Amino acid sequence: MGGQREKDDGAGGDGALLRAVAEGDAAAMATLYDRHAGWLHARLTRRCADPEVVREVVQDTFVTVWRSAAGHRGEEAGGWLWTIAARRLVDARRAQERVTRVAGPPLEPGSPGGYEPAAAPSAEDRVLTGLEYGDVGTALDRISPELREVLRATVVDGLSTREAARLLGIPEGTVKSRARRARAELRAALAQLHPSPLGGTA
Repeated sequence: MGGQREKDDGAGGDGALLRAVAEGDAAAMATLYDRHAGWLHARLTRRCADPEVVREVVQDTFVTVWRSAAGHRGEEAGGWLWTIAARRLVDARRAQERVTRVAGPPLEPGSPGGYEPAAAPSAEDRVLTGLEYGDVGTALDRISPELREVLRATVVDGLSTREAARLLGIPEGTVKSRARRARAELRAALAQLHPSPLGGTA
């Protein structure tokens, strides 16, 4: 299985498959699914302990691919698929947050329907949650769009600098510099949301 390392060149490559999917080729869609569903499932499982949610996210990812393959801009297919999958997972977590707020207190870690990484939450997992909910989400909306999209690509979507550069169509150095600026703007936006109660310097 080639997984996310499958080359895009040649008649059987991911690029050719996506072009065929864009033309409504169901067989090409099945091949793309067989090639990528396994690693997507494994990677999503590291971020979400609920297997039913993971299955739904994988299915939603390929439904999105079927509908939007024509919009694929030629970037590396694995990065593009992961971007879609990561955003579908964020959507699922958002929906769970809404249900939890209506239904009662949050589910305990490890309980049925509870969301947690397979291992202890990493810094990235904590940021992943924070970037989409609550005050950090509000602050994120206040920073400039080009900086926000870099944070979403590198933190929310979990893409490497190289993958993010390919996805966004900008140089790797620009991804790094925008990520630094984005964090600075995010800290400033958070400070505006929560001014220091001390009101001065120590």
